[in-house]
Amino acid sequence: MSAVEDLDRHFREAVAGLRSAATATGRPGGVLAPRTALDLFDAQLESRHTDAAARWMQQQGRGYYTIGSSGHEGNAALALALRPTDPALLHYRSGAFYCARARQAGGVDAVKDMLLGVAAGAEEPIAGGRHKVYGRHELAVIPQTSTIASHLPRAVGVAWSIARAKRLGTECAWPGDAVVCCSFGDASVNHSTAAGAINSACNAAYQGLPMPVLFVCEDNGLGISVPTPHDWVRQAYGNRPSLAYFAADGCDPSAAFETAREAVAHVRKNRQPAFLHLSMVRFLGHAGSDAEAAYRTPSEVTADLERDPLLATARLLTASGMLTPQQALDRYDEVSGRVFAVAKEALESQPLTTAEQIAAPIAPRRPESVAAEARRTAEPRTAPVGEAVTVAQAINHTLAELLGSHPEMVVFGEDVGRKGGVYGLTRGLQRRFGTARVFDTLLDEQAILGLALGAGLSGLLPVPEIQYLAYLHNAADQLRGEAATLQFFSQGQYRNPLVVRIAGYGYQRGFGGHFHNDNALGALRDIPGLVIASPSRPDDAAAMLRTCVAAAKVDGTVSAFLEPIALYHTRDLHEEQDNAWLAPYPPPAEHVPIGRARTYGTGTDLTLVTFGNGLPLSLRAARRLERQGIACRVLDLRWLAPLPVDDLLREARATGRVLVVDETRRTGGVSEGVVTALVDAGFTGAIRRVTSVDSFIPLGRAAQLVLVSEADVERAAGELL
Repeated sequence: MSAVEDLDRHFREAVAGLRSAATATGRPGGVLAPRTALDLFDAQLESRHTDAAARWMQQQGRGYYTIGSSGHEGNAALALALRPTDPALLHYRSGAFYCARARQAGGVDAVKDMLLGVAAGAEEPIAGGRHKVYGRHELAVIPQTSTIASHLPRAVGVAWSIARAKRLGTECAWPGDAVVCCSFGDASVNHSTAAGAINSACNAAYQGLPMPVLFVCEDNGLGISVPTPHDWVRQAYGNRPSLAYFAADGCDPSAAFETAREAVAHVRKNRQPAFLHLSMVRFLGHAGSDAEAAYRTPSEVTADLERDPLLATARLLTASGMLTPQQALDRYDEVSGRVFAVAKEALESQPLTTAEQIAAPIAPRRPESVAAEARRTAEPRTAPVGEAVTVAQAINHTLAELLGSHPEMVVFGEDVGRKGGVYGLTRGLQRRFGTARVFDTLLDEQAILGLALGAGLSGLLPVPEIQYLAYLHNAADQLRGEAATLQFFSQGQYRNPLVVRIAGYGYQRGFGGHFHNDNALGALRDIPGLVIASPSRPDDAAAMLRTCVAAAKVDGTVSAFLEPIALYHTRDLHEEQDNAWLAPYPPPAEHVPIGRARTYGTGTDLTLVTFGNGLPLSLRAARRLERQGIACRVLDLRWLAPLPVDDLLREARATGRVLVVDETRRTGGVSEGVVTALVDAGFTGAIRRVTSVDSFIPLGRAAQLVLVSEADVERAAGELL
């Protein structure tokens, strides 16, 4: 493995052996202007020495991140080919890009930013010591973590939003002619997230939609230790419909800059996607702990040293007469001294010291402001206030009401447009509000959520639909690794307000099976900051949807709005034609605060705690138990995250006995959290839970054998009492 000392020695010896051109022109040649060439060199030097400093800091016990950019310094040329207002979602080897952009914009010490991140210093300006990321709001660099290619769908969403915001007449976070830059490694092009994102960009461009995104593959030939097959990237992406392909040697500063300029100009002018393939080398292994000698030969490492991009830039500058070899070395040493001085200061930086500090940006809550926003509606109010409606009708009316109130709001997903959704919940919305605001997408949940993440980041208010809960699992990382982390890793400087409508749960009749009757919520319940709304009744569905949209707008909240399919068109509760599951459509000012439950009945013998389909099931069971002399009250949680703990404790203590009726699974289901909340709060009464079986849901009548039933509730209540 090449060590920091090897790189330093090789650079010094090679530069010392250079000669200035006898007929120096004072220009580096090609399209690189003298000032640009020097800025490029300085950015590369800052990045290289920052890598060395990070490893030195680790040896001092205050360095926590050693994935470096050494060998990838050619991406500084990419930064200089872009504008500092072009949004950038960067690969984790983008140190030189970050340094070059800081030089473009001015007023930012890129080295200090990066080394404070390495030291996990609380004063680091983007993540505040929570992670080492490349990000700065004033540099339009959007922070990304190390999750391979998960940022690509968001990049597509950002690019789509630029023209869409203009079309809707709403303010966008980016200039109207901006180019979205998204960089990643050669191993990442094989990830489904990358393949899906690039495909969705090409699909949009094929349809004539503006899609100004530049995909940049920094190809060093290795995915940690696994070689990328020769010429695979070009073969895979060099001939795609609606995707212009550009390639250059990223270790050659002039070629990298010239090709990057061509690619950027193509995207900026044509508003079409492009793929920029830059060949790189990787020095110092994948990270500090990577034993590169286990999978690379000494001759391979030595061959890479000859392609050092810093050496290539030094050759260019000395050949043009802009610098003598000694001046290049002096510049190298001057930057090294400055970087290590900053590193010593970073060693003294203070880390975050409390859990409250760390978690503060995850989910800011301003309930009073959310309430005020939820009460604000457009005129004229056309929703049928007071009319008895089903859950499906309530959601449809509320979406129309909210689209009228928020001109930046967009509703999208597969089949939501002309068809109006699988269950008709978006019927008529496209006709009323237009195809720019209500539209169909590709059949790709990663692309749907990525579009939403980019839209929210850019100034729109996205309300996407996922057809079935089981389909969400194809794209859970877009919520977990991207949506929920953005405010955390940017201290709220960036946010992606989002309300994801998800049709879910079991109990469908005549249609179903696992993919259409999924009851698994474990993948959602442990995502920090994610709000999980689970309405059962029509009036709650309307009021809670208003709250979620208001919280997205006010606090940047990310919400999963779970809709029980089996209750969409339900009208009756206890007997046919009793219409007891209909409810009056609530006035527009009515909303339900996040984390507040709803109680039915005043019984003092038993508290049934439930949600979703469990609510009508529990209400029916409670009536039968009442005939046996058992007086129940039923608590509908409504919010599964955050749980309404205060309401839960109040209703539990009112009877001293709690039966949790949970339609999700026994392991990883909601009831685990409910019981834990009661125990943590010191509840000393009796607790029992009745749940669905730890099983996937089969097709047909067999589904009833694994889902919790009214008989299960009555039996458990009898045992508890």
